[in-house]
Amino acid sequence: MQRILAVLAAALALTGCGYNDFQRLDEQSKAAWSEVLNQYQRRADLVPNIVATVKGEADFEQETLTRVIEARAKATAIQVTPETLNNPEAFSKFQQAQGELSGALSRLMAVSERYPTLQANQGFRDLRVTLEGTENRITVARNRYIQTIQEYNVLARSFPTNLTAMVFSYDPKPGLAVANEAQIATPPTVDFSASRPKP
Repeated sequence: MQRILAVLAAALALTGCGYNDFQRLDEQSKAAWSEVLNQYQRRADLVPNIVATVKGEADFEQETLTRVIEARAKATAIQVTPETLNNPEAFSKFQQAQGELSGALSRLMAVSERYPTLQANQGFRDLRVTLEGTENRITVARNRYIQTIQEYNVLARSFPTNLTAMVFSYDPKPGLAVANEAQIATPPTVDFSASRPKP
């Protein structure tokens, strides 16, 4: 009887100190991160189709295609494990590689506007729509992960649950960051003079 009471008392103590909340949020953050990876993989799988379609339909800028292929190879070469979530350096490298792939794809889509034949190709248009949908899914998955990590880190840093975090080694997790923060903070310059016909 005393043993049962001791187990109940321990369970109540762990519940009161936020232990169960850490378990719940840790699992939520892992699930949210898995969805982020799932969407990144969807994009990586899509890139070879885009490149093949563009190659077949246009006398395209080889440099742009090469950058996309290299960025995709770099992004998929990084091995992501559950420990990556708790390793700020590995987490940062993974984010950087995905950011480079995003930049290469954006450039590819922007440059493709110069090729009427490519724009008229139904296969390319379908791939473009799919890619845009994938980018939106990535954004949603990243937002969900950011919210989950925020809730987890608040719990890990607040008193008295920070004591529980210290005892059970629930360190704050690294959040997603924007790679080009300084660049996007600069107001864009709109200049129509380049497209104006010369007198």
